[in-house]
Amino acid sequence: MDYKKLFDMTGKVCIVTGGTGYLGRENVKILKDFGATVVVADICETETRWEETEKSAGDLFVYCDISKSESFRNLYQTVYERYGRIDVVVNCACFTCGAGAGSNMEFMSDEVWSAGICGSLDCVFMSLRECIPFMKEKGGSIINYCSMYGLVSPDLRIYGDSPQRQPPNYGVGKAGVEQLTRYAACHTAPYGIRVNCVTPGPFPNPNNQKEKEFNRKLADKTMLGRIGKSHEMAGAVLLLASDAGSFMTGTNIVVDGGWTAW
Repeated sequence: MDYKKLFDMTGKVCIVTGGTGYLGRENVKILKDFGATVVVADICETETRWEETEKSAGDLFVYCDISKSESFRNLYQTVYERYGRIDVVVNCACFTCGAGAGSNMEFMSDEVWSAGICGSLDCVFMSLRECIPFMKEKGGSIINYCSMYGLVSPDLRIYGDSPQRQPPNYGVGKAGVEQLTRYAACHTAPYGIRVNCVTPGPFPNPNNQKEKEFNRKLADKTMLGRIGKSHEMAGAVLLLASDAGSFMTGTNIVVDGGWTAW
């Protein structure tokens, strides 16, 4: 066994939803660095905007609104027609709904609840449903993003009125993603498709890192005593995307500095 080749992604076509985002762009970069052709799928208004932000080193940009089935359908059809294959799909994109008083259970409306579930869970289901037909012939790997708040509740004592406060529909949706991952892994195993998920811990984006005191409290919740750096999620994604993870399916890799282990 040549272990150096286990992580080689040469010849593989990968799609990263949310590929211009804080964590998504690191997924794009590591897959590209290891030889893959990488498609960035995001809701940026134009391809020019994507290029100007220099947030991604991908090979192709395809607009994708993750709240709409037809947008996923167009994404996978476009990529398949261009490259003739889809080997890896990373479902990184999500969106939340519910802020301020609206994030409290006793004030959250049905509409806000449903929108948040769409942004955390429904979008992953739609992506799975639309990409599986394009991957059946050759097999491949699907990687779904969960959240530590799909495993444990946020400690609301440290959130107060912080804009980073997580509404309950987000955590419930992300918990559902983990179970959906298991179900999808079982369903697609006969086609040689592996389905796994990764669970980030505290990885606040740069805008939210300006709240120094709040981020200190986040850091104190981890065993390692700090928040995560964006590139620290990328290794788990590469493992699951590559042949190094070829016997892994239906599993969840937690990258949270020990947050959920104590």
